[in-house]
Amino acid sequence: MTQSDTASATDLELDVMLDNLSCAGCVRRAETALTKAAGVREASVNLATHKARLGLARGTDLLGLQGDMQRAGYPIRSTETALTLDGMTCASCVARVENALRAHPGVLRASVNLATQRAQIEHVAGNDITEALIADLAKLGYPAQHIDATQPDGTGRRNAAEARALRNAMLWALGLSLPVFILEMGGHMIPAFHHWLHHTFGMQTLWLVQFVLTTAVLAGPGRRFYMTGFPALARGAPDMNSLVALGTSAAWVYSVIATFTPQVLPEAARAVYFEAAAVIVTLILMGRWLEARAKGRTGAAIARLVGLQPKTARVLRDGAFVELPLAQVVAGDCVQLRPGERIPADGELTDGHAVIDESMITGEPMPVEKSAGDRLIGGTVNGAGAARMTVTRTGAETMLAQIIRMVEHAQGAKLPVQALVDRVTMIFVPIVMAVAALTVLIWLIFGPDLTFALVAGVSVLIIACPCAMGLATPTSVMVGTGRAAELGVLFRKGAALQMADKADILAFDKTGTLTVGRPVLTELLPAGGWTAPDALALAAALEQTSEHPIASAILAEAEEQGLTLPDVAGFTSLTGLGLRGQIDGRDVLLGAARLMAQQGIATGTLAAEAEA
Repeated sequence: MTQSDTASATDLELDVMLDNLSCAGCVRRAETALTKAAGVREASVNLATHKARLGLARGTDLLGLQGDMQRAGYPIRSTETALTLDGMTCASCVARVENALRAHPGVLRASVNLATQRAQIEHVAGNDITEALIADLAKLGYPAQHIDATQPDGTGRRNAAEARALRNAMLWALGLSLPVFILEMGGHMIPAFHHWLHHTFGMQTLWLVQFVLTTAVLAGPGRRFYMTGFPALARGAPDMNSLVALGTSAAWVYSVIATFTPQVLPEAARAVYFEAAAVIVTLILMGRWLEARAKGRTGAAIARLVGLQPKTARVLRDGAFVELPLAQVVAGDCVQLRPGERIPADGELTDGHAVIDESMITGEPMPVEKSAGDRLIGGTVNGAGAARMTVTRTGAETMLAQIIRMVEHAQGAKLPVQALVDRVTMIFVPIVMAVAALTVLIWLIFGPDLTFALVAGVSVLIIACPCAMGLATPTSVMVGTGRAAELGVLFRKGAALQMADKADILAFDKTGTLTVGRPVLTELLPAGGWTAPDALALAAALEQTSEHPIASAILAEAEEQGLTLPDVAGFTSLTGLGLRGQIDGRDVLLGAARLMAQQGIATGTLAAEAEA
């Protein structure tokens, strides 16, 4: 093969990262496997960098190549990039963006969610293609920004602002459209009203009023449809906005002709359809507003998870503890933990004793005692005792960040049923436009007049909108996963929702999944001649200053029984064991069995009862 032949066969070059390279023999085997793969013209592997430079034929199946290298034992390393997009309004937009992303060199998979306005792109590692992807999307008319999928990106604020803007636009459109609707359609409901209007104002005056109000609707609240719909049509990529823009423009233009130059139309065709254009814009704005409200509500679950992460931490710097933003905390830092504060990052307890509320992770209401060397999870709460920890993981590597990422991925996931929706919606808008044109032609040939033909064509454009198909499934996933997260149920994958109705058996791996999340005093067994109310009063008196979940349960029961609590003197907290105090001249101990054993108090039959 000549040099020119090689250049024509190799349409693009791509760098990929390979795993499991350890020697020159690995390099040789990896190069052999690469050159045997379909579409690979050249391959050069570098052992030092673990990179392979490939010469590929355009259209090479990278997923197939990835599978080939996985089987060869040298898998191609991949990474994920998350983008947030603007300008997507329907399922056709989703399909168009996905096709553009998948066509970019190095992209393995791309999934775009209309409800979350996000794109998740899996691509080969070793190539920073984010800026190139953003540039490609900008050319298509969908501005994009890179986001960190594990951190809050302001989506909630954007959704709230979008919902407010759409609500205001819808209200303006409604206020302007309602008089148009009443003037044109009120007479069909009440003939006397129709006759009164025409006798009092005249038909031409009524048409002029409708023209002014409808033009205000289309030029004001409805302008968004024309600003995006017509450019998309000019690019040869019509979307839902194009349908709305074409349909309402056709109705408006025809009505303007009938109002100002009626002589160009047959007398039987002189009618206006201002109310159709105005009402359609109003209804679609209302639908967009309801959709934006749904998106905003479902993002609340993520916001609550993000809120579990403290904003600052007390970090040891130059021999003193200083308050620093969490972003400045790094692995290896020594952090001071104070009672009642959330742990700022994952780490290890190095000094002191802590009682940690880990219910956000386990669902278990009982706090867990920690001593030096024990693992701590960011976002959990230090219940009692000052301690120090060494940070081991921060940012996207913490368990809380991984949970947030998992929920976001589940909310933005595509269900298997959406594969059918995507195939349909990609060709839906062009087909609708073709059907609308064909409808006009058929009714011109076989119908009564031009008016009927235009109305039929406009009707096809307006009612045939693919947004319901494109939004129903992703919005359902968002609502389902969001509501589940509110109830403490996290989905790893959105597809689990589609399969949930087929589940016959539920398995629970911890009691915290099934409980209400807090302990309740259910039974009190007194001994030594004490009555249950007297014993409960003593225990509740000691627990008054404690924030322990068991203390709350004891106090709640005492309050429910209306007990009067005695005064406590000489109160002492015995870390990890319990409490001590003097009540009415008696020494009172309250705590775990090990406290009683330490103090030489025989629990007798009570130990057996407690075990039971």
